[in-house]
Amino acid sequence: MNEAEELAATAEWDLPPERHRHFKDVLMQRIDDDKQAAQKPSVRRRFARPAVLVPLVSAALAGALLTTLTTGGHTPAPEAPSASVTLGRIATAAMASDTIRVRDDQFVYVRTLDRSNKGSFTGPVELGALHTEEHWTAQDPGPLRITGWLRASGKDAIMPGQLIPVESSDPVPVGVAHPTYRWLASLPTDPDALLSRLYKEARPVDGESRDQAVFSLIGDLIGGTVMPPATMAAFYRAAARLPGVREIPDAVDATGRHGIAITLDDTGFATRDEWIFDKETLALLGSRFYITDPDRGITTETLAGTSAVIERAVVDRKGEVPARSASR
Repeated sequence: MNEAEELAATAEWDLPPERHRHFKDVLMQRIDDDKQAAQKPSVRRRFARPAVLVPLVSAALAGALLTTLTTGGHTPAPEAPSASVTLGRIATAAMASDTIRVRDDQFVYVRTLDRSNKGSFTGPVELGALHTEEHWTAQDPGPLRITGWLRASGKDAIMPGQLIPVESSDPVPVGVAHPTYRWLASLPTDPDALLSRLYKEARPVDGESRDQAVFSLIGDLIGGTVMPPATMAAFYRAAARLPGVREIPDAVDATGRHGIAITLDDTGFATRDEWIFDKETLALLGSRFYITDPDRGITTETLAGTSAVIERAVVDRKGEVPARSASR
């Protein structure tokens, strides 16, 4: 077993799967740098960690990656004062959504369209082509070593067409790193109680405030799985209580759909997330991810990733695609 495989085999997976997608482009460039460094003995190698074995990033690795991003400020979009009002409307719409029944032996299927950074790690951002990503989250309460599976397809996809396990060196119990429908249904629906719980669960990475970590955690959960309507509504009402949350009147997801965005300003952090909602139905459309890094010449906030939620469903087996998706 080589150094990279040992790292992969001993990795700790402390953050929810969707949280790590923000850092995947950075990880992949690091892997490319390692390959080049291996051919040039005079160049000191960075850490090696192949995504072919570990498709997502551990909390420790995410922290290491973020230390390369300076904590310089960014120029926010024009502020709208109605974020809490809008989140209240979004919560009301979520309460009216259909309840999806999920068994413990099933998988939650989420299909998204994504663009991520394929540019040089030391240079500017270069968004890759739009590609499909599919995720299957196991509902077995476990604890599990493999909590789900993922598959990407299309130009600029990582390991296209391969079904890749999301696995840990240690069994993972239900919780933020293994969010089953049953666990989500057990969370408090009072927004203050839920927010208190999320502050305990969130694990900020280097330079990140706890408020930002909670905002990112909520975004991972609302975009990466299905949950009871009351739980979804509680997440939105909890987000409305975070200091610094604001509305952006017009934002565009990965497919070009326009909507209202909700974001949180954290001037001490080098990244920022946006959740994008349909202006009429208030359904979640997708998300955007911004970065600043003066050391790479990125002195103003730059779009470094964007995603669109296309479909959510419940299936009986990993790799299974809902019938309406199979025909597309």
